[in-house]
Amino acid sequence: MIKIIRYENQTANELFGEREEITGNVEETVKEIIADVRAKGDDALKKYSAKFDGYNGDNLLVTEEEFNQAFDALPKEFIGVLERSVANIKNFHSRQLRTGFEIDLGDRIIGQKITPVECAGIYVPGGTAAYPSTVLMNAIPAKIAGVKCVVMATPVKSDGKVKPEVLVAAKMCGVDKVFKMGGAQAIAAMAYGTESVPKVDKITGPGRDYVATAKKLVYGVACGIDMIAGPSEILVLADGFAKAEFVAADMLSQAEHDKIASAILITDSAELAENVIKELYRQVELLERKQIAKESLENKCKIIVADDLSAAVELCNQYAPEHLELAVKEPFKLLEKVKNAGSVFLGYNTPEAVGDYYAGANHTLPTSGTARFASPLSVDDFMKSTQYVYYTDEALKGAACDIMAFAQSEGLGGHAESVAVRLKK
Repeated sequence: MIKIIRYENQTANELFGEREEITGNVEETVKEIIADVRAKGDDALKKYSAKFDGYNGDNLLVTEEEFNQAFDALPKEFIGVLERSVANIKNFHSRQLRTGFEIDLGDRIIGQKITPVECAGIYVPGGTAAYPSTVLMNAIPAKIAGVKCVVMATPVKSDGKVKPEVLVAAKMCGVDKVFKMGGAQAIAAMAYGTESVPKVDKITGPGRDYVATAKKLVYGVACGIDMIAGPSEILVLADGFAKAEFVAADMLSQAEHDKIASAILITDSAELAENVIKELYRQVELLERKQIAKESLENKCKIIVADDLSAAVELCNQYAPEHLELAVKEPFKLLEKVKNAGSVFLGYNTPEAVGDYYAGANHTLPTSGTARFASPLSVDDFMKSTQYVYYTDEALKGAACDIMAFAQSEGLGGHAESVAVRLKK
């Protein structure tokens, strides 16, 4: 039963409890899978596809014919939807492109150049579900960054077919290769490379236990990753003018993701809180995924009443939610006070689903409180900076004493000598 909690300066942990890690007790199994893929390549991939997905096919790579069939299978109206979403996402992410800089001081030059990674791998969950939005949100920033090779991994069932929505989205975004593989084995294949799958420099995209654990294990050893994503979460901060029907619907949009997804309401209106609870119980019965949503509401839903919106937003900053909705009369004023959130949705008519699919901002967001220090997926995730320094003979002489003093203070005589040897000439 959902209860109303009165906020009386409790901490976020006291109110909401510790966040759950998505990685479970699967590390040893994942280590074995990674080692197997490293040693046996495509043969191991095929073995695990048969074992976990029921796919016994020899062809891991999606063919051009399969792409064509995907376009034929989709209604033109939905292809139009994808095209408009792609345009919005490109428009947003193109503003994120960074350029390098150079400081010319005459006798010395200091600069930074920005370079895309050579090859990126994106993981798209599959099987019974289709997530074309995941394709768009990962592939478009990579291509805008200038990544030459973008490969995609997605699991298939026994029929060996990737959902047409996913393939069409991949083609629209310029994905270079799509592989029929899922789970930890797909992460291992992209991290280390196989006969068919190129080794990538960065892996992005969501996944549950095995995928998240595999990403954690290959990170910093074989390649980079975007983040370890936890369960979905939404925090709605609403005033007394918000409609309970809207607030409940938005909370359920995250509750239907997973039984451990979190849906939270913080409001300064006790009346709204009561009405939202009624709406949650009414609307959850209308969902196809109602059993999942019901478990989420039972396990993770919190309804909190605060004295005022200022106190509420401070609690939001402590919690640092993945999705934050400001369902208030003057959302932009409140936005100024928001410090920690993955993505913020402003006003009474901006449900989180707008950001999931269409507005253009990325939907791959920091979870589990990591919005305190992490950011949404962006073009930056597919780029890296390289510094460069140039000193003339005179410039080095002018700085030599300072540099040698610094080196000697750290007990690193070799560093000091690398400067001194140049002065002797």
